[in-house]
Amino acid sequence: MYALCEYCEKALSEIEGVLRVEVSLEKGSAKVKLDKEVSFEALREAVQQWGYKVVD
Repeated sequence: MYALCEYCEKALSEIEGVLRVEVSLEKGSAKVKLDKEVSFEALREAVQQWGYKVVD
């Protein structure tokens, strides 16, 4: 796994309600499994705090 993936995974994993995160730099995507409702904005903010751009 690339170091950058680890940062995105860490940012998303720290959100309450996130159970699992799979990030693919090759695909430019992240899959997030939740155990409760988490807004897209909360996920976006977590990733952007690490300096990454989120595309809808």
